[in-house]
Amino acid sequence: MPAETPCTTPKDPKHQWPAVIASLERRAALACLYAGAAWGLFWIPLRALEEAGLHGLWITVVYFLVPTLCLAPIFLWRWQHVRRGGFDLQLTAMISGGALLLYAISIVYTDVVRAMLLFYLTPIWGTLLGRIILKESVTPLRIVAIVLAMIGMLTIFGLGVRFPAPQNVGDWMGLASGILWAIASVRLRLDGTHSTVEMTIGFFQWSLIFAGAAALFLAPSDAPSLAQSLPAMPLLMVFVLLLILPGTYAALWGPKFLSPGIVGLLFMTEIVVGSISAAWLSGEPFGLREMLGVALITGAGLLEPVAGLMSARATAKV
Repeated sequence: MPAETPCTTPKDPKHQWPAVIASLERRAALACLYAGAAWGLFWIPLRALEEAGLHGLWITVVYFLVPTLCLAPIFLWRWQHVRRGGFDLQLTAMISGGALLLYAISIVYTDVVRAMLLFYLTPIWGTLLGRIILKESVTPLRIVAIVLAMIGMLTIFGLGVRFPAPQNVGDWMGLASGILWAIASVRLRLDGTHSTVEMTIGFFQWSLIFAGAAALFLAPSDAPSLAQSLPAMPLLMVFVLLLILPGTYAALWGPKFLSPGIVGLLFMTEIVVGSISAAWLSGEPFGLREMLGVALITGAGLLEPVAGLMSARATAKV
């Protein structure tokens, strides 16, 4: 008889699913970390448009017009996919686009750091919505992560000396944008069938529509001239093509596979990048206190993903 050959039957696919899911969640987590870091530089072209003399509301119109025009050929090419997405796709795009608009306006009307801190109460809203709508359990690890993140924010903010309670219209917009983004994250998690390409297109289209409506209604006489906007265009184009478009795609793809609370924590890399870049480019303070806050926020954002990775490895060994 011939010698018995080793069995080469592949493993039961059912046993491979946990590893596949873990791998997908790791990539989603990395996408959210990257998206947060990219959006941490979101304020730079906004401030460039402000320095060019544009009215606050018209700044957002110009800002969102550029990526919308860049995506116009893709919109025409994928029109049938956009149409099949229907109202459900557009509603999610409207909510996420509205969150972006409010956040952009808040950066114009309040300090960069204040806008980011109020927006990044998002992990709290995301966890609450995840519990109520998605029936997710709130683990002790999640609570620890949120507490660490909040302490980190307050540390950067001044350990309660300047507690981030809304004090002006920009602050309230920052807070509202975080709540809207948490709602958008839940919708992305509920229905992950929509293409992220179409979601990104709708995201900027609705941001532009909302920004244009607000500017035309509240400041119609302050529309900027082409000559007034041109000086900031090269910088804006670079940011849009290299950071804003890929960062937005990652921001809309990652939440499909993660809990809204975790998404909020991972996006807090924006505070890290934003506070460092604001200190470097705008002269805002960044010392030992800010470094400690950054370390706490970073640790909070990585706590659950690292724990999940360790658990996945332990499962794979079994």
